[in-house]
Amino acid sequence: MQNDPVSKELSNIPISVLDLATIVEGDKGVAETFKRSLIMARFAESLGFNRYWFAEHHNMESVASSATPVLIGYVAGGTSSIRVGSGGIMLPNHAPLVVAEQFGTLEALYPHRIDLGIGRAPGTDQITSKALRRKMAADINDFPNDVAELMGYLGPKNPAAAVKAMPGQESHVPVWLQGSSTYSAQLAAEMGLPFAFASHFAPDQLMYALNIYRSHFKPSQYLQQPYAMACVNVIAADTDAEAKYLATSFQQLFLGIFRNSRHPLQPPVDSMDHIWSAREKAGVMHMLEYSFTGSIETVGKNLQSFLDETGVDEIMAASNIYDMGARMKSTELLGSLFEKKQA
Repeated sequence: MQNDPVSKELSNIPISVLDLATIVEGDKGVAETFKRSLIMARFAESLGFNRYWFAEHHNMESVASSATPVLIGYVAGGTSSIRVGSGGIMLPNHAPLVVAEQFGTLEALYPHRIDLGIGRAPGTDQITSKALRRKMAADINDFPNDVAELMGYLGPKNPAAAVKAMPGQESHVPVWLQGSSTYSAQLAAEMGLPFAFASHFAPDQLMYALNIYRSHFKPSQYLQQPYAMACVNVIAADTDAEAKYLATSFQQLFLGIFRNSRHPLQPPVDSMDHIWSAREKAGVMHMLEYSFTGSIETVGKNLQSFLDETGVDEIMAASNIYDMGARMKSTELLGSLFEKKQA
């Protein structure tokens, strides 16, 4: 089944937020990080953003969203209309039944506002994966089988089932498949599920994945037409120069990933030239290919070009900005470009 992207305008598609509960240099404790996420979620909700998702990562000094369902519950409880979910839960780290019970509980507490995005990466290094009790020698079929098992727990009540998710069954929490390669795109197409691509750090296979997803999509009880979302980095400010300055914080963050030396989000600097080598700059800037930095005019123009190229149905933005006021300003500017969700 072929589904080519159609021409869209930013003002006609939803905008959402990806938050890693980023720990900022100078934070007095992780509780400050979580309070900042709640403030941002409430602000995004007031601006008409569609979703507010948290990503599961472990053993990273800059990321506090490791207990993702707990954080989702905290933010969903402090908001009223915005959808809150995972971008995503790394399913190889967890038993499907446990995930179903967690998200079934969230759905019961916050009806019709919870999303369950799942991925197949561990979200960490191999040593931490072992600490998470992840099975290191996994069979290639484990992930699709685990996805099917999870969705079974969230689906209609089955009196014959020996194991039931309580809560979870009949919750019908929307499940998304997420990835940075073509694997999850193929599986999402086969299962008729919405698909989200992590182009904010893994740009290389975005277009391949979208093409595979659309061309192989099979309508299902969950979705009749393919629905694709791409995550990108966005830093908007009053001027291009100010946004470029603010962007040095997340460039330093990704440089830490490149060096495998991770630290809390650092203050912006006037120039990165004395911080990274030419090789490191090239590597980081490649990872950040789908980053949109500048004034609202610059960001709007470049995001529209991205939408023209990809035809995605929704855009999710990650904005690693050191200063809270600047982050809120960036979010406000970004939101002005997109369709507003009605409360």
